Amino acid sequence: MSDSLEEFSSTKTLMVNTGFERMLTEKFDVKIGRFERLGLQLFSVANCFITFGHVTGRSGGSGRSITEMEAGFSDSLPLSEEFVVISDLIEHEGLATHRFVAADPFIRFYVSYPIYGQESKLVGCIRLIDYQPKEFGGREHLLLTDFATIIERELALNVICQNQIELVKQNRNLKRESLIDPLLGTWNKVAIARSLRIEMERCTKAQKPLSLLFVYPDQIDRLRAEFGAALSDQLLIRSVSRVRSCIRPFDALGRFGSDQLLIVLPGASHLVVMAVAERIRLAIMTHPEMIEDVETTITICAGVVSTDTYPDADPEMLISLAEKALLSARSAGNNTVVQAMPGQPDMII
Repeated sequence: MSDSLEEFSSTKTLMVNTGFERMLTEKFDVKIGRFERLGLQLFSVANCFITFGHVTGRSGGSGRSITEMEAGFSDSLPLSEEFVVISDLIEHEGLATHRFVAADPFIRFYVSYPIYGQESKLVGCIRLIDYQPKEFGGREHLLLTDFATIIERELALNVICQNQIELVKQNRNLKRESLIDPLLGTWNKVAIARSLRIEMERCTKAQKPLSLLFVYPDQIDRLRAEFGAALSDQLLIRSVSRVRSCIRPFDALGRFGSDQLLIVLPGASHLVVMAVAERIRLAIMTHPEMIEDVETTITICAGVVSTDTYPDADPEMLISLAEKALLSARSAGNNTVVQAMPGQPDMII
């Protein structure tokens, strides 16, 4: 199946610029670390934590490092919707005896400010820690409010971006699914025709030939009439598998009619496409199918055409010529390959 059909949308899929892509791929801890460094500078404190419930172990230090003890102090306090300022912890009734206040590292100053996420739900807190008592006035309060707002907007933007990327992926998958034959897993008629146009443009620019190959299982109509659609569908599925084994990964394979397979072979001359058709014919013929415990030989008819014999043909003309070659092959009898050639007298027109 040709990769060229990844360009199937008439409008380009949303492309992200470098900054947007970096924002999406950047780890969450890296983003939080950036805000924490900014908080250190804004409030001139020993440490700033943006916590969503747990920060111990995030620094990678040992449990006795200053940063890990500060993180342990932060984690010992629950997330709160209250704006908390404790200018001197040793004067606070509840926290004066805390092990990280009364003993090493002797934390003295603490501030907590809530961070809200979607639907105004509390998701985290900004925590400021220092080792000297501090006053935290109206100016600092306003600055902290602005700081929390920026963090909340970053969180909201991240959610929006992730949702957008998911929508783009879903849209791409839906578009792709709309071009896939649900039974055979090949391109459908619209997609294979589009692949032909794309590959013809590429081959023309590269001055290379392109060939088409129609394949039709000879026994399909009889088997459908005798055994039903389920069996004939299974026959088509197995035929597609054998056809795929005979073509290149970048050749495009599609279901063009109810029982017709169309293969686009970029770069293949009229000699190459005949060799491919013969390979497919032999691959299918030499693998009989068991139909109600009876070994049944399946054969194909094929019609082929190439731009090196019809250099002025457009995609529609190539398809028409390949279909006529297929009709000639079917008229000639089962297990036949016919190539469309200029001035060919026995070809059905």
